[in-house]
Amino acid sequence: MATSSLAQADSKLREQEVSESSPMRLRMEKFVKEQQREIVKALEEVDGKPFRVDEWSRKEGGGGISCVLQDGNVFEKAGVGVSVVYGTLPKPAIIKMRANHKNIAEEGNIPDSLDFFAAGLSMIVHPKNPMAPTVHLNYRYFETAKPGDSSGNSGAWWFGGGADLTPCYLFEEDAIFFHQQLKDVCDKHDPAYYPRFKKWCDEYFYNKHREEARGIGGIFFDDLDEQTAPREKLFAFVQDALKSFVPTYVPIVNRRKDMEFTDREKHWQQIRRGKYVEFNLVHDRGTAFGLNTPGSRVESILMSMPLTARWEYMYSPEPGSREAEMEEVLRNPREWV
Repeated sequence: MATSSLAQADSKLREQEVSESSPMRLRMEKFVKEQQREIVKALEEVDGKPFRVDEWSRKEGGGGISCVLQDGNVFEKAGVGVSVVYGTLPKPAIIKMRANHKNIAEEGNIPDSLDFFAAGLSMIVHPKNPMAPTVHLNYRYFETAKPGDSSGNSGAWWFGGGADLTPCYLFEEDAIFFHQQLKDVCDKHDPAYYPRFKKWCDEYFYNKHREEARGIGGIFFDDLDEQTAPREKLFAFVQDALKSFVPTYVPIVNRRKDMEFTDREKHWQQIRRGKYVEFNLVHDRGTAFGLNTPGSRVESILMSMPLTARWEYMYSPEPGSREAEMEEVLRNPREWV
């Protein structure tokens, strides 16, 4: 199998230290790997149990590092994964991507294939205590080679990502704190980001077949390229957003991890986990992309699934209960800040 022009260029560049003058793809790779180590360290301090670390590779190009904690003291399951993938886009995929990125190839001169690079960090945390919220995060960078260029120069590029919170029980102070932290990051770079990305998140993480949101939201964005801001400015935003995770989530989980709970509340957590699984398998584009990518590592893609979940026929929470309150919030997303 022919080696990607981007992979060939990067194999030579890896002999040098990654700096601000290095290609963005190498800088993003270095950054997400650094953040993976920081997040794993912070979560291990909360739980007291170490993560299992698996390094993997794919014959099509690239690989990743999956860090997973199961049956911990605080976390039933937590996964923090980095993937760095090289590959080739066929012509139909190029045409589809051109709808959002005109510079990927000239109209009327679309190549039969293009080399691509994708790097990102994905994370999911499912706490044991139903009072502690599940959290999800993903930040990624995608780049294609310049058509006709074999020296590793980039053509089209874009960033995507976000973070969202999925509690089983509503604690308004947690929701406000989570959203305020994200808003502060967004406002630092562009005051228009938070309202736009918060709305995007509410609309994306939505179980259409249930007519309810997956959680209380956060921010979500995709396809941010030069039409949004210069690449360096978008990279700075993504860096600040990802770095904000530990000081945002750790205080929340520390407040809730030791709270008392009943069998009924644990039962509700299992019901909500089932809805979480439904979204990931039915609606999430990232899961679908991963499972349909040749050479994908299924274990890493599905590490977002909880260890336990429950589905009950025609289940409905008791009117006026805390469970019903949570369901009402999911059916009618709020403005938290």
